[in-house]
Amino acid sequence: MDTIRVRIPAPEAEAKALSDIMEARFEDDGFPVAVFESSTDGTIWTAEVLVLESTIDDAINLVEMRLFDQFEGGVIPTSAEVEALPDINWVAKSLEGLKPVRADRVIVHGAHDRDAVNKSDIGIEIEAAQAFGTGHHGTTEGCLLELQRLLKRHKYHRMLDLGTGTGVLGIALAKLTGSEVLATDIDPIAIEAAIDNARKNNVGPLFKAFTGAGVEDRRFNEFGPFDLVVANILAKPLVQMSAKLCNHLAHKSTLVLSGLRIEHGPRIISAYGQQGLKLVHRREIDGWLTLTFAKGNWAP
Repeated sequence: MDTIRVRIPAPEAEAKALSDIMEARFEDDGFPVAVFESSTDGTIWTAEVLVLESTIDDAINLVEMRLFDQFEGGVIPTSAEVEALPDINWVAKSLEGLKPVRADRVIVHGAHDRDAVNKSDIGIEIEAAQAFGTGHHGTTEGCLLELQRLLKRHKYHRMLDLGTGTGVLGIALAKLTGSEVLATDIDPIAIEAAIDNARKNNVGPLFKAFTGAGVEDRRFNEFGPFDLVVANILAKPLVQMSAKLCNHLAHKSTLVLSGLRIEHGPRIISAYGQQGLKLVHRREIDGWLTLTFAKGNWAP
């Protein structure tokens, strides 16, 4: 099985729109998606997806199936370039050289960009080859901005980073507050990476983490109820777990949800409104949405 690169050239606006659609439809698979200028005069851009562990025929069929409504007759354009790549970690390779991402005082960077962190910054060092959550995504950036806004207004005591990935958000909370943070993820590899990242970022003792599916694990009861929860996941599981997640919230608490496309907003707002939470803030970055809810009679 190989890594198959599928490149589709198009005018700039069309290529960028196709890239956004690819991100949404291949996100669950973890396939890297990119868009870039591919002609010297800037008239042609290329949307690209790397289909991991596949054959060329299977990759073509998968792309056509996921993007059927984008192509005439469901057949990808004849101008598309499809090729098998050499045996390299292309997930890591596709993310190499990413510039540091700044979200207010927090700057997320790789080891090669430590010099980009100023004395007044809160630096979080994460290598791009790891699990989802390097800061180079509108959902992670939106969460980082929102957490800093909230922490300027209130002090929280029991904090949860649900679906922590690389641990960026939990590490940010630990650094911003100097308090313990619980971080969980369904993926044991992600938890290993997050714990290692917390240690490397000098907040290991504050970063309590375990592998757990959803919010049904009994250990949530040992750490909760929580007065601040951030969950940068996906719309479908967030809707499915809305009732059980809200059961872990303190009487006066704040919930930050992301991993959402703009069109997911009404469904999420409805699901959590039915649990008695009120929407108090929303933030949009590059077509991605971060929503903040409050439980209790207050406005964080």
